[in-house]
Amino acid sequence: MLNQTPHHSARPSGGRRAVVVGSGPNGLTAAAVLARAGWEVDVHERHHAYGGASGSADVLGPGTIVDLGAAGHSFGVASPVFRDLDLTSHGLEWLHPEYPMAHPLQGRPAAVLHDSMQATVAGLGADGAAWKALHAPLVGDIDAHLANILGPSLLRWPPHLLSMARFGVRALWPSGALGRAVFRDEAARALFAGSSIHAILPPSHLLTSAFGLIFGALGMTRGWPVARGGSQGIADALVSVLRSHGGRIHLNHEVTDLGEFAGADAILLDVTPRQLLRLKGADLTDRYAGHLKRWTYGTGASKIDYLLDGPVPWTDPRVGGAGTVHVGGSLAEMEHAEREAKAGRMPERPFVMVCQQQSADPSRATGAADGKTVLWTYAHVPGGYDAPVDEAIEAQIERYAPGFRDRIVHRVATPPSALESWNPNLIGGDVAGGSMGGLQQILRPAPVLSPHRTSTPGLYLASSSTPPGGGVHGMAGLHAARAVLADAASHRRTSP
Repeated sequence: MLNQTPHHSARPSGGRRAVVVGSGPNGLTAAAVLARAGWEVDVHERHHAYGGASGSADVLGPGTIVDLGAAGHSFGVASPVFRDLDLTSHGLEWLHPEYPMAHPLQGRPAAVLHDSMQATVAGLGADGAAWKALHAPLVGDIDAHLANILGPSLLRWPPHLLSMARFGVRALWPSGALGRAVFRDEAARALFAGSSIHAILPPSHLLTSAFGLIFGALGMTRGWPVARGGSQGIADALVSVLRSHGGRIHLNHEVTDLGEFAGADAILLDVTPRQLLRLKGADLTDRYAGHLKRWTYGTGASKIDYLLDGPVPWTDPRVGGAGTVHVGGSLAEMEHAEREAKAGRMPERPFVMVCQQQSADPSRATGAADGKTVLWTYAHVPGGYDAPVDEAIEAQIERYAPGFRDRIVHRVATPPSALESWNPNLIGGDVAGGSMGGLQQILRPAPVLSPHRTSTPGLYLASSSTPPGGGVHGMAGLHAARAVLADAASHRRTSP
């Protein structure tokens, strides 16, 4: 299918051509890696702007910068491929807030994740020693753990076996159970479980401790920074790398039939299984397509961006210095809310993610918006839930910041249907490319040894539906690109 007579311009003698469909961080990373390796690369994007989940725009009015998708970047700043591509030499600048993360609690001080183990431990009182014992193996060897968990497949032999074994003993636990077992106070339990909910699963699920551990360790070693000028800066830097090696981007081009790329040596898709199944010309085997048809999507996000007439009036002022705030209350409250959302019922008090990028990056509100505050939020809701959630989000924040509602100047709601309309990968508001529950956390997107290769020679999947999963880190794109390069070198699946 992929090596018929091309209808694009002729390639240089001996050159290879790759097409990337989708310009999210994974698609752009794959494109940049292949272009740097000497391939002719074209990226095709249905939207009028590139960036996907790392896009930014002034949706709250002139002078504002709003992250349309991802906001805090603990994995981005730690990403091995972003470092290898030297994105900071292409304009990307990481800005760190005073605190990576905070978890407000009613009637008592907030739990705060600091940018060091020592400071975090000191703030947790009697639970400090237990927090240190739980996280020390990761904090002391963070690069080895990143190499293990950000690899191309969890079915492979990990490069750092001893580190993986130490991690696995803790990671297998449900974060709620582990928190109750090792911590005595609600502050440490909530701080740990709140980070685990980045799995978009209830803390009662197996393996959720893996997320609590790694997000906590990243905060205490690499921080949870924002990108100066918006998350779009990550995409801009990737595009800069791509173009510096001759790559091209084509906007406003929705791909529905892969036949238009006849002659390409490789096609890489930054899409989820549902979109892949809809593409004409993919020529998937029945067995592989059957696996993709069983792919499930998880809990959704319903997003609201706020323009405030000043900072959020948190009861604990330290929360105002945190880049990321987990608004979910106690461990029991978070468990209940996440169970309800996963079961398809809208929780009365949902888990709310709040990002205060402006605490590190004043450029988020300038000019006409000077003196105001841009606030990014989303609530975990049942997949596809499109009813308004402004009352629920505002009531949750108001519990820990009385007077919050009085500061709202303007709000822009983006329910799951609008998220999916903007970015078709966000099916039903699922921001992880598919549920992380059950075997889908390990076997993404199918029970195969090489998850970035499809059943069609020359066709590759490079999205959050493949390992290592969601997050703006580009690693799925890297692994897909490496599969392309390996196949080209061995002449197994592509031909000149």
